[in-house]
Amino acid sequence: MAGLRLGPLLRYVDWESGSRATVWVEATRPCTAEVRCADGAAGASPTFAVQGHHYALVVVTGLTPGSTTPYEVLLDGRRVWPPEESRFPPSTISTPAVPQPEEAGPVRVAFGSCRWAAPPAHGHGSAGSRLHPHTGDPSPSSRLRSSRADPIGPDALDALASRLASDPGAVRPDVLLLLGDQVYADETSPATRRRLAARRDLDEAPGAEVADYEEYTHLYDESWQDPEVRWLLSTVPSCMIFDDHDVVDDWNTSAAWVRDMRRTPWWHERIVSGLMSYWVYQHLGNLSPDALEADPVYAAVRAAPDGTETLRVHAAAADADPTRTRWSYRRVFGRVRLLMVDTRAARSLDEQQRSMLRDEEERWLRDEVLADPGAYDHLLIGTSLPWLLPPLIHDAETWNAALCRGDRGERWARLGEKVRRAGDLEHWAAFPESFRRLSQLLREAGRAPGAPATICVLSGDVHHAYVAEPQWPDSTPDGTPGARVLQLTCSPVHNSIPGYIRAGFRFGWSRAGRWLGRALALHGRTGSPPMRWRKNGGPWFGNQLMTLTLHGRKAALTLVQARARPTGAQLETVLERTLTSNE
Repeated sequence: MAGLRLGPLLRYVDWESGSRATVWVEATRPCTAEVRCADGAAGASPTFAVQGHHYALVVVTGLTPGSTTPYEVLLDGRRVWPPEESRFPPSTISTPAVPQPEEAGPVRVAFGSCRWAAPPAHGHGSAGSRLHPHTGDPSPSSRLRSSRADPIGPDALDALASRLASDPGAVRPDVLLLLGDQVYADETSPATRRRLAARRDLDEAPGAEVADYEEYTHLYDESWQDPEVRWLLSTVPSCMIFDDHDVVDDWNTSAAWVRDMRRTPWWHERIVSGLMSYWVYQHLGNLSPDALEADPVYAAVRAAPDGTETLRVHAAAADADPTRTRWSYRRVFGRVRLLMVDTRAARSLDEQQRSMLRDEEERWLRDEVLADPGAYDHLLIGTSLPWLLPPLIHDAETWNAALCRGDRGERWARLGEKVRRAGDLEHWAAFPESFRRLSQLLREAGRAPGAPATICVLSGDVHHAYVAEPQWPDSTPDGTPGARVLQLTCSPVHNSIPGYIRAGFRFGWSRAGRWLGRALALHGRTGSPPMRWRKNGGPWFGNQLMTLTLHGRKAALTLVQARARPTGAQLETVLERTLTSNE
């Protein structure tokens, strides 16, 4: 008898037809997965197999546009979701009205990144790197949900789930963007380590880090079997993109780093398994039903009795030649266009021609940004790594890139590589030409005829939240107002940051920090960035989520943080701000 191991996850809701959605599940054995909705909509799919695990991505058709309908999941005709005596409301699928009425309601986009499934044993994690080990048993039956037992505070996704489940009137996001570090392959909890130790000797590399596909499945079990998160992801559609910890800290930071990793005996299996598991657990659900139908790898995996070798070949090829696959994708939510950009696997790492995005990927991004600007009112660009950083950090990364390029000689280049890895200097600023071209592209899009009202770059990684804005002329060449361009950074969902790094980020925005940054720029002979920018919100520290509310050409931003209260974890509003004038 097939059981439900993981899921369901409501992934794609079709905003063009209003009648289709996809639901992802993992079963305990081969079976037919079926989704039945209260309004008669349904879908079914046989499972496909990877490394002894059984998955299905069910395309649900016949949904009623502009409706909300409960659904249930059946495996071989037996209902497995919702669980008996569930304390949560029914999982539902909400669809937009199609065609969109003239007075369509707002689109709400929640986002964040960097989520530990279990609290750390001691200390604090740094901003995106070298985080301390987890502690505590994360299994749903024994994990303590009280934030008083969690030294890094309550989980923002748990708190969001609790709010939505307990308050029928609470406003749900239309989509949840998870911008990287959904799992930590290089930082495992004691519960996961016990599972690893039962399979192999942890004294041998890669030690307590995950080594292969089976061990990656443990990470997703740990993260998505959390009862609150499980229910939340079953009822709020999600879009995902990886960052470094989904594979390993500093993934693809430089050509020298890649060479060093490829010399290790365990790296090939790690990267192949990391990309395989990302494809299964995260990437497939990002795709529309039409894209799934046209995907040859998906077709081959589903057609095979065991898709493991097919997927291994695909993952190995994607690592060896990133031009052979694209992890970036586009989503449309009415008059809102979202571009989720791969800033990890798509890099070009030749020191003399470093680029955050390879040529093909950059052309894709440019074409998508500039295509038919009158068709949308708001453009969202999801990139796990922030485009605009505190000015000191930006200048430090640009200076470091010049050193590593050899502009100050071989000795400085060797030092620069050590500093780059130690300080995680690998954001857009560490790819100066890519930073310049992205900045020019956003300015061009914001000043074009029919420009959207806002262009927002959504990022995480750095374990704090802030709002930054480039200082460009306020009008387009023909004198009409241009788009407001913003960097919106929000992380972590559930993680931490040491006090000294908090102080460093604050100093990075200060006038003294700017002066120090310019001194580094003078030493590196990097020149000035193509524009200036200012922080107009933050920094905020804590477990948090941002939500954009987009209504017509209006935009508003909300930041909430998970706080411990006697009655349990609650989301408290830290920021509410209108981003546009009333048009």
